[in-house]
Amino acid sequence: MRDWSAPELTYLQKRGGLMIRALVWVTARDRSTGLPQTMGLWTGEEDREFVIGGVTRLYHGAGPFIGIEPIVMTTGVQVRMQRLQLASFSAEVQQLALGYDVSLAPVEIHRALYDPETGDLIDEPKLAWKGQIDQLPLPTAEVGGEAVADVQLASSARDLTRGLTLTKSDAVQQLRGGDRFRRYQDVTGKVAVVWGAKRATAGTAGGSATRDGIGGWKGPSHA
Repeated sequence: MRDWSAPELTYLQKRGGLMIRALVWVTARDRSTGLPQTMGLWTGEEDREFVIGGVTRLYHGAGPFIGIEPIVMTTGVQVRMQRLQLASFSAEVQQLALGYDVSLAPVEIHRALYDPETGDLIDEPKLAWKGQIDQLPLPTAEVGGEAVADVQLASSARDLTRGLTLTKSDAVQQLRGGDRFRRYQDVTGKVAVVWGAKRATAGTAGGSATRDGIGGWKGPSHA
């Protein structure tokens, strides 16, 4: 169900035309400093500040945006994909793709409703979609052509599809350079493991000591 505020409902009751703009807000990690950085892009004609949730955000307009697929609002936990088309030559897109690490970067898309006659913003933009960046390619344009970055976004339901670290097996961990950290995860009870030292146990007649392969020693074994 679409959420309309009181000012928007009042305007809609006039049965006039609609002018809706999309606002995209990305929070990514700066590659040089490692600190989180934000960038806003919107389908308007020029750069503009919007107040969202009591915070003023700057959104860059005109140059970066080429197109955005219609946002479909549904219920449930299905992972929904959203597609944006950005001009890869724009300074904002270059900074986003090259200056920031956008892998799984959080993304918010708000809708802003305008009066087409006056150009006035009806009310504070409302959140219409939330998720993360799945792919952000940066193609190079051919001579005389135009390069378009076809950005793929995944909805927040993607977080529910991630497996727990507790389910990682010893076999999978060994693929990472022979990592044996989860060697005993399926063993019930205590396992004596000596880290970084040798533990010697006095043998008895007919007994012998054997290595356990981790750097410690096991006790004597008897025939």
